[in-house]
Parts: sequence; structure tokens; C-alpha cells
Amino acid sequence: MSTSSFNPFKIVEKVLKPKAPGPSLTFKEFHVLEAIELMGKEGYVGRVKLSKELGLGEGVTRTLLKHLKDHNLITIDPKKGCKLTKKGEKVYKTISSRIVGPLEIPKNPITIGDFNVSVMVKNAVKAITYGLEQRDAAVKVGALGATTLIYTKNLLTMPGVEENCFKNNPEILSLIVSRFTPREGDVIIIGSASNPEKAKLGAKAAAFETLKRLYSSN
Repeated sequence: MSTSSFNPFKIVEKVLKPKAPGPSLTFKEFHVLEAIELMGKEGYVGRVKLSKELGLGEGVTRTLLKHLKDHNLITIDPKKGCKLTKKGEKVYKTISSRIVGPLEIPKNPITIGDFNVSVMVKNAVKAITYGLEQRDAAVKVGALGATTLIYTKNLLTMPGVEENCFKNNPEILSLIVSRFTPREGDVIIIGSASNPEKAKLGAKAAAFETLKRLYSSN
């Protein structure tokens, strides 16, 4: 599966450009993508709910929505809330077609938090070096870190290592495989944190970073 000529991250890049003159924006790429995903899944979403889900103040959320609207990614109905345009739906569908999850998994020896949430990025092995970029992306949104695994030869291995990470925890491998149905070259990212919400944010942020790297390499 190759990336298409349509690059959703180029569009997000434009959303993040502040309008000069003016203050720098306090929302990040992750917030833009999460807002688009939430509206893609639920249709109309109100500003208060978006603010809560994104962990942003209402003022910052209002600015984020204005930027999304200015770039023709959403429409805003005073009563119903915000909804994706056709352009916004294209961004959502492009990203959601490559990211699967989230899935909570038990605490285990290869992760670093009490709470762990995994996602899968399809056919993304080319975007992986040693998993440091994914770890850093997770930390930026408040997680403890992220563990990056590659699905190869029916096993989950760490980058550069051929050993099965879950040889002593086969039930976790079984859980991930049954939920995600991975194929050769798919990438599993596990966000870890002190609570499940931050673990999920970490996993999603790391997945977005992986997908961005995949698009930039083409």
C-alpha cells in the first residue's frame, strides 16, 4: 500500500501558519488532526466537547476552529456545532484508512506505564528507524513515552531486532493480532502513561508522526 498523491499533512501545515501580524498559535498539528478525526467519526461536534476532548481551553479551541473554517475544512452551525466539509472528509478518510485503533493492552515488561494503549499504522515500516521519533511525539502530548513494534513473520519485534517481544506474554500478541489483523510491514505503537487518556493521546500522536514521515518520504 503506497501513499496517494494527496498529502493531508500539507493541508494541516497550512492550518498551523499564524496570520501575520498576530500571536503564535498554541494548538499543534496533533490537535488539528484529532479535531478532524472526532468530527469525521461523529459528524457535528460542539466547541465545548472539542475543547474537552483535545485538552485545550475554549479560547484556543475557538481559534483552532476558525483556522479550520478559513481553510475550508469545516463548516460551523451555531446550533448543531462543527462538521467536516468534503475537503475535511478527504483528510479524515486518508488518515483513518491508515490508522487502526485504539486498543488498551495490559501492563507488560516492554512498556513503561501502568496504562498502555496501542494503535496500528498500516504498511508504515519504511517510516521507522529506532522508534525515537514516536517516543518523542508521545511525550509532547503528556504520555510517558511510546513503544514502536513491527509486525513481521507473524511476530511483533522492536526495530532492528528479530526477537518476538511477547514470547513471554503470548496473550498480548494474540490480543493485538485478533483486534488489528496486521500484515507484514504494519507498525504497532503502544502509548504508555499514568492514565488511559494520556496513553491514548501518546499512541495517537506517535501514529500521526509516523504517517507524516511516511508521506514526507514519498
